[in-house]
Amino acid sequence: MLKWLSEVFWQDYLWFPEGHGWADLEDGQVYAKPQDLWVAVPIAIMFLIVRQVFERFVATPLASFLGVKETVRQPVTHNRTLESHYCNTAKKLTQSSVEELCKQTGWSERQIQRWFRRRRNQDRPNVLKKFREACWRFAFYLLAFIGGLYALIDKPWLYELEEMWKGFPKLELLPSQYWYYMLELGFYTSLLFSVASDVKRKDFTEQIIHHVATITLVSFSWCVNYLRAGTLIMLVHDSADYLLELAKMFNYARWKNACNYIFILFAAIFIVTRLIIFPFRIMYCTLVYPMTLYTPFFIYYLFNGLMMVLQCLHIFWAALILRMAFKFLTSNWSVEDERSDKDETDESGEEDGEMKNGEIKKNGPMKNGHATYNNNHSKTE
Repeated sequence: MLKWLSEVFWQDYLWFPEGHGWADLEDGQVYAKPQDLWVAVPIAIMFLIVRQVFERFVATPLASFLGVKETVRQPVTHNRTLESHYCNTAKKLTQSSVEELCKQTGWSERQIQRWFRRRRNQDRPNVLKKFREACWRFAFYLLAFIGGLYALIDKPWLYELEEMWKGFPKLELLPSQYWYYMLELGFYTSLLFSVASDVKRKDFTEQIIHHVATITLVSFSWCVNYLRAGTLIMLVHDSADYLLELAKMFNYARWKNACNYIFILFAAIFIVTRLIIFPFRIMYCTLVYPMTLYTPFFIYYLFNGLMMVLQCLHIFWAALILRMAFKFLTSNWSVEDERSDKDETDESGEEDGEMKNGEIKKNGPMKNGHATYNNNHSKTE
C-alpha cells in the first residue's frame, strides 16, 4: 500500500510539465533531490542549540548594555478558588463572576481584580525574553539577507525574472543555492519547534500558517527544481524582516527615536517588497509567465496557491504596519508592537472597575470603598 502511494505521489505528471519528468534529473549533473530535505532537520536542531547560546552570551549582555531589564512583577497570594477560576473558567472577569468570587473567598472586589491582574501579568513574557527573541531573529535575518544577496548578486534571474525558467527543469544545483535553502528551511523548522516556548502574540495563528506555508513552499520548490524562484522569494522576505526585529529591540530598550525611524524604514521596504515586487513581479513570473511555456500541472497550482496564502498574510500584516505608522505620524506616538500584550498595572482602569466588552466597568459612585453599579452598561473607549 505504501509503495503504491509512493508511486502515485511521485508521478511525473504531478511534478513536471508535459514532456518532462524525474528522468530529466538523472543525467549525471548535480540536481536538487527530495531526500536532501532531511538535512534541514539536524540543521533545525543545531539552530535551537545555537539560539540558546546566542541568547545567553550575546543577547543578554546586549540587553544589559541597552538598558533592558527584567520586569519585576508583584506576586499573587495563593488562593485555590481564584486559581481554579483563572485556569479552568476565564482569565478575564465579568461582573457576575466577581460577585460570585467575592462570596466564595470573602475578598473585596478590588482585591479580586488586583489578584487577576497580577496573575495575568505572571503569564506574560517579560521584556528581556522578548528582547532576546528579537535579537536572535535579527541576527539570522540580517545574515540570511546578506548571504542571499551575495549568492544572487551575479545571477541573471535577479535582474531578468524570466531567466528563472531558462532550461527548466534541468537547473543545475549550485553550492550557494544548496546552503541558502537548507539554512532557511532549517531556521523556519526550528521556529516551528520552538513555537510553544516563544512569546505568544495576537497573530499567533497567522504566524503558524506562515511558518507551515513557508516550509511547504520551500520544500516543494526544492523538489520540483524551482530553485531560482525559491531563492528570489526568500531574498524578498529577508530584505525587511531584520529591520522589524531591530525596531523591536530598540522598542524594548525604550530608545524611542531609533525605534521609530527604523520602523518607518521597515514599513517602506515591506510595502515595496511584499505588496509590489512579490505579487507583481515574482508571482507574475511563477503564475502567469509559465503559462506561455508549459501546460499547467499539479505542483504549479500547489506552489502558486501557497504563494497566494503568503500574499494574504502580507496584506494582513501590512494593515497592522500601516495602522501603527499612521498613529506614529499623526500623533507622534512611539511605535508599539500591537501584537503583544502589555503588562497591567494596579492603577489601570480595570483595577478601579472599568469594563470593556462585558467586563467590569465603574458606572456609579464609591460606597464603603467599593464601586457601585447601575444597569447602564454602555461601552466606553
